[in-house]
Amino acid sequence: MVNPINSVVSKVKKAMYGYSKLKEAKQISKHFSDYLSPVVAVSEENKSTAFNIRHQVYCEELAFEPVKPNEQEMDDFDEFSIHAMIQHLQTRNYAGTVRVVHPTEESQQLPIEKYCLHSITDEALTPSNFPRHEICEISRLAVPERFRRRKADQFRGAATGAIDTTTYSEQELRCFPFIAIGLYMAAASIVIAKDIPHTYVMMEPRLARSMSFIGIKFHKLGPTVEYHGQRAPYYINPSLLMKNLNPAFRAMLSDIQDSVEAQKHLLGS
Repeated sequence: MVNPINSVVSKVKKAMYGYSKLKEAKQISKHFSDYLSPVVAVSEENKSTAFNIRHQVYCEELAFEPVKPNEQEMDDFDEFSIHAMIQHLQTRNYAGTVRVVHPTEESQQLPIEKYCLHSITDEALTPSNFPRHEICEISRLAVPERFRRRKADQFRGAATGAIDTTTYSEQELRCFPFIAIGLYMAAASIVIAKDIPHTYVMMEPRLARSMSFIGIKFHKLGPTVEYHGQRAPYYINPSLLMKNLNPAFRAMLSDIQDSVEAQKHLLGS
């Protein structure tokens, strides 16, 4: 079966082709910001919403984790994580969530260290080379079914998770493939605002290739391994992010950064 999370990202290349016809970089950012907005999830209510979205995707759809009676997908890493969501402005519903795991104590590990350290063969960039407060990991990206394209897209859950075209306009539907990108950019904005030099992520190579279409070039740290599907360890830092980022999406990142910066007081010291 096709992973439904990847179905969102697999549309990025097609969406990019359409957007390549837009001459002005700001149009892409405007198209995103007209319908969607990043939210730093600090309140207990917002964090509960993020955990519920994760439960929908990781427990109910993918069965990566057991279903929880309280419908909250949580783990020990959440205690030292910063959570973000993308909100659909018209309905105020949340279109996805992601977290930045940021250790500050020696006893705190990144998920990639605890579960996939064996996959990192680039010894120069292994997380243990850096102080705890200088590393982070982007993880638990999740997008609810109702924000993942049309019924015609064949993936598990499409029949019940198709977007209701009587609720969402055609223009809005075109924007949804960028929810995953917006989540990564929200996470990147948090990393930049917190001045964290080194970022890790465990992702499918297919997802990394999709991100490269818009100029987000992750550095692969080792071979692809089996971890909830085919995954590989990747590294990125603010310099690598900005080096190759497509100008159109640079404008989108700038707008998302402005929004996160306005919520910087929620990020803590």
